[in-house]
Amino acid sequence: MGEQKRREEAKENQTFIFERKNYIFMLIGIAFIALGFILMMGGGSDDPNVFNPEIYSWRRIRLAPALILIGFGIEVYAILLNPHKNNS
Repeated sequence: MGEQKRREEAKENQTFIFERKNYIFMLIGIAFIALGFILMMGGGSDDPNVFNPEIYSWRRIRLAPALILIGFGIEVYAILLNPHKNNS
């Protein structure tokens, strides 16, 4: 009887580590990372004997990695965010 009561109390006291605000920031971070990888795609050539200088464009060298790093920063913020913290 005591074991069953303890299990019922454990089920009632289950709470999630993250809340809605955390998940929203996580989704925003994933979107930044995905956009960075999408911007990094392409630029190759079908013929291996032909060089395509588009592979060194500003978008692939600067913008895409910056978006990916920003996305990882947002992910870290989402994990460390404590929605229960009082502002007073």
